[in-house]
This record gives sequence, structure tokens and C-alpha cells, in this order.
Amino acid sequence: MEELRKTPLNHIHKKMGAKMIPFAGWEMPLLYETISSEHQKVRTQAGIFDLTHMGELKIYGKGCELELAKLTTNDPTKLSPGKIQYSLLCLPSGGIIDDILVYRLEDGFLLVVNAANTAKDYEWIKSHLREPVKVENLTDSLALIAIQGPDSEKIMVNIEPAVSELKYYNFLETKIQNFRAILSRTGYTGEDGFEIYIPWDEAPKTWELLGEAAKIAGLSLAPVGLGARDTLRLEMKYPLYGNDIDESTTPLEANLEWVVKFNHSFIGRDALFEQKASGVKKRLVGFVALDRGIPRQGYPIFYQEKKVGVVTSGTLSPSLKKNIGMGYVPPALEKPGTVIELLIREKKVRAEITAGPFVPPRIKK
Repeated sequence: MEELRKTPLNHIHKKMGAKMIPFAGWEMPLLYETISSEHQKVRTQAGIFDLTHMGELKIYGKGCELELAKLTTNDPTKLSPGKIQYSLLCLPSGGIIDDILVYRLEDGFLLVVNAANTAKDYEWIKSHLREPVKVENLTDSLALIAIQGPDSEKIMVNIEPAVSELKYYNFLETKIQNFRAILSRTGYTGEDGFEIYIPWDEAPKTWELLGEAAKIAGLSLAPVGLGARDTLRLEMKYPLYGNDIDESTTPLEANLEWVVKFNHSFIGRDALFEQKASGVKKRLVGFVALDRGIPRQGYPIFYQEKKVGVVTSGTLSPSLKKNIGMGYVPPALEKPGTVIELLIREKKVRAEITAGPFVPPRIKK
């Protein structure tokens, strides 16, 4: 078995008593205290996350925006330096290879990809780029720390005052002490927050500086593991690659048509255009359980005694104290208020399909 990779903050997590688990080839913190307490700290104060396992790919060279545009559903040619786009890489069939963030740098693009997909995405992109455009895998040289929650800005201004002017899905390049950093107003929690890209070796120092910045502000900054990261994103109905989206699902089925720009040519466009015309056969929905039972990935969904779909994500929502989930059902059942049944431990549990996020987002636009 391949040895698990360790982030530069691994020793800090262990010192803090984190429960460590294997995740996408990395040894990562699942939790430090409890998932629920860490979740609530992000919703009410601020939390700090080690996300160094995420992949970073740089695309550069003359004409790189046009080459990248051929690969992504969103249109990167519309980005100016300092702006970020949520986007997708698709197969010719329209299936989702990955969901990514695209940062427009002065000299190219930085793509932030899911940890489990880094090697796959790199090879896919590399095989489709034409000279002189190149892709470089920076995952081994960059660390990523996120700070999320309503107190994030009050803490971050003690690191870089200019972040108070930063809008959602924008970033700035700066120096923290003597090293370069990218600070972006992005996140996967639905709260205001920032993601900080720094050189690999500077991660422990940055973690420490963020703790000191919180103390200066007189605020709490709690470490948060992957467990609460999952419950936070699920309350927002943000899809997780490998659960809610994968190569067998398309953006139209996953309610991600808002990042598909048909006015430019990209791999998968024809298949998606055809699917848009003919209609999808399944749609990703959110639901709240009406009876006791926590939905989990893989549980079947029934409607009027017939199996109609499958649960892709589920949890007990720490904010709502209700069991929530996501899954695919036929489009005829996607209307909010529709009552479906989930088979949980051989027992049928009623659930109601809901519209929008389970918890209102509080991102700073």
C-alpha cells in the first residue's frame, strides 16, 4: 500500500490531538474536538482549515486563455487578473472530470483542483494543450490554509489590511513577512472567508501568524477538520466530487448549468447542448428527512414503492438539527415539497425535497 502523503502542518494537527484519517492519498485531520462543535464555530466565529491536499496546476504561455477555454465549461477569457471563476472540466460525453477554481494571474492561470483528481486533471490538461502553452503541477510546492466564518475578515486584516476591500471570488497577491502569498475571498462553507496559498515550507509559520492575528483581534480561531468541512458544504448544497458529481454525471443533471457557457467551444459542449435540448433523465436535489434516520451515500430513493434514485451525500445538519441529504431523482420529482422515501437500514424514511441551500449563505459579495 502506498504511503500516505503528509501536509507541512501534519505535526501541528497531531500536537493538537486531531484524529487523523486517510483521504485522497493524504493523512488529514478528520476532527480535533467534535464535528458539531467545529461546525458551529465556523458558523458563529471563525475556523482554520489545512487544505494543502488540494491540487494546484499553473497554465501559462502565449494564448493560454484560449487553450484553457477549450477545456473548461465556464469562459476563462472573460477573467481579468485578480478574478476567480468556478468551472468544470468535462469529457466529450459531458461527464464531469472535476470541478475547479480558475484564478487569473498576470502571467497565466492557477487551477485549484480536487485532491483525488490532481494527477488525472494534470494528464488530461497536458494532453490537450498546444505549444507554447504549458501546464505545471505546483501541488508539491504550495500549501493552502483556509479561514472561514463571520469573524474571518477581522482576523485577516491583521495579516493584510487590503483584504477588507476584497470582493467575493477575487484575490490579491501580496507578501506575508518575506514570502509571497495569494489571498482569495473564497471558501466551501457558505460563510465569509479566505483561502491562503503560500510556499509549502511557510505553512507552519502562516498557521501560527493566523493564530496570533486572532489573538490581536481578541477573537477565537478554532482548527477544523474534514468532518465539519463536509457538513458545512452540505448545508450549502455545494456538490462534492466523488459523491454528488463524477464522470457519470453532467453539469445539467447536477444543477451546474450556471457555469456552462455555450457561447464558446469546449470539450463536452456538443453532448451538453444535445442534453439541454432533449432534457435530463435525472437531477440532483436536496432533501430534509421527515422521519428519524441519517441518509448516507448509496442509499436508495423510492417514490410510490418504486426505486427512482440514489442518495449521494447525507448528514445530521448541526445548524438545523435535522437530517439532510442530496441525491439524484427523475426531473418529474425535483419540485420542492415532493415527498420521497429513503431506504435507511431496511426501513423507509420519508423526506421532503427542498429548494436552495439548507442554510442561508453569508458570503460577502
